[in-house]
Amino acid sequence: MSGFTGWGVVVTGAGSGMGAVAARRFAQAGARVVVSDIEEAAAQAVARGLPAAIGMRCDVSMPSDCAALVGAAERFLGAPVDVFLANAGLSYAGDFLQADPGELRRVIDVNVSGSIFSAQAALRSLVKSPRASLIFTGSVSGLMGRAQRSVYTASKHALGGLVKSLALEFGPRGVRVNAIAPGPTDTPFLRAHLAKVNDDVGTAVAGLVGGLPLGRLVQPEDFAEAALFLASPAAGAITGHTLALDCGSAAGRM
Repeated sequence: MSGFTGWGVVVTGAGSGMGAVAARRFAQAGARVVVSDIEEAAAQAVARGLPAAIGMRCDVSMPSDCAALVGAAERFLGAPVDVFLANAGLSYAGDFLQADPGELRRVIDVNVSGSIFSAQAALRSLVKSPRASLIFTGSVSGLMGRAQRSVYTASKHALGGLVKSLALEFGPRGVRVNAIAPGPTDTPFLRAHLAKVNDDVGTAVAGLVGGLPLGRLVQPEDFAEAALFLASPAAGAITGHTLALDCGSAAGRM
């Protein structure tokens, strides 16, 4: 597939997991890719494996980092950014009354403020592109309530409102704004999290799978394909939308 040849793509939180897979998939489709992550070495490692890419550090909760990322992307591309995949985020699970205030602030700083700062920086470039697409990584937790994940759920619900509002504001300027809301996704991060609270990760994964109508976890490749679709001309009439990528869990069974 070469449908993105000549396009410039930025992916945050791309040092591992879904972001890394999406960066590789855009590159496979012909795009030049800027890989960013709070772990600079991880971003650069992913970029080195791509035909036309750079890797750099970005803490999305810092407006100066977001501005520097977009500036570096424009210099690397020699053109405005066409697709900005705002994938960086933090998860948090635990008893609401026992939650550490510092941890909760960091979740909001990254998931809410980080999304806003990323969007501000990205949109200053995207408005100059004739094929502009801003895509956020949301969560099925942004479509429903989940016990033991209250603050994370609140942060992802906030993202849904941001998507709708930015779609209204920037649609007239030629930018489409959407989000992907993955359900439980088979990544090392998920398995590491399950290992913290379960003696047997395999049993825990089986329990998750048993609650999903399609009987499987979301794969990072599913996420990458959804991102390519939303960025592509095939989704040219889609904006302000959050795409549930959840093996059916948002239908009411989780």
